Amino acid sequence: MSNSSSLNEFLFMAFADMQELQLLHFSLFLGIYLAALLGNGLIITAVAFDHHLHTPMYFFLLNLSLLDLGSISTTVPKSMANSLWDSRAISYSGCAAQVFFFVFFIAAEHSLLTVMAYDRFVAICRPLHYGTLMGSRACVKMAAAAWASGFLNAVMHTTNTFLIPLRQGNVVEQFFCEIPQLLKLSCSDAYLREVGVLVVSLSLVFLCFVFIVLSYAQIFTAVLRIPSEQGRHKAFSMCLPHLAVVSLFVSTTAFAYLKPSSLSSPALDLLVAVLYAVVPPAVNPLIYSMRNRELKDALKKLIKVVLVQQQ
Repeated sequence: MSNSSSLNEFLFMAFADMQELQLLHFSLFLGIYLAALLGNGLIITAVAFDHHLHTPMYFFLLNLSLLDLGSISTTVPKSMANSLWDSRAISYSGCAAQVFFFVFFIAAEHSLLTVMAYDRFVAICRPLHYGTLMGSRACVKMAAAAWASGFLNAVMHTTNTFLIPLRQGNVVEQFFCEIPQLLKLSCSDAYLREVGVLVVSLSLVFLCFVFIVLSYAQIFTAVLRIPSEQGRHKAFSMCLPHLAVVSLFVSTTAFAYLKPSSLSSPALDLLVAVLYAVVPPAVNPLIYSMRNRELKDALKKLIKVVLVQQQ
């Protein structure tokens, strides 16, 4: 294959050669995907229809659920279909679309998590200015900026990745089209341009992470000064789910892209990709609903309404 323009398709790494194990992979991914659809779908519906949840925190949570649904829907259904039909192939255009949408949703989600940290900081450390700083117009602008940052990252990374000549075959050692695995198919120095873009993006991600850490340092300092135990409990209930989601998202993504090459192996790369691309969208709704009484009450009301309508 002389260059990327002669490629018609890519081949993913097979989870297993045995039909039984392929069906196990399909069943496992199907369960996780349905859990992500159900959890995020319930949150989106509850926030949209319960006027008690029409606040900045839940507005950003709705956007997070949309991004989670987008990211997991970009990778998992194709992998399930390949296992079910005993295939490993994805078209060249399909691979480019996967890269674009996956980067779009992941980058936008990181930006949104940073915005959510700012929202928690203002709510706890600047409560008297919360209505001014987090008005409806400001919230829409911040959410739009998060989505726009994801779009710009997606355009930049997709363009750079697929302009690189690919002369090392067409086998992607992953269950979806992941940029680091695609870069391994290039034997020229052209891939250094995309590596440079990745470094810049990771640097921006690191700066956002530092902002989140500094925000929470001030948040916890302010919370510990709250005299009442009930007030501290309420403040921690607002912040801990977001902090847990950030920790899960950043730790798995950082390990996937920053781990030393000596630790790289097809099995480990596959496991890490599942941890950062598949698990968080399914787990995030559970994390947010466990300690949030308002959200749990809204979900109970929603389920009751659905059950009544079915009777």
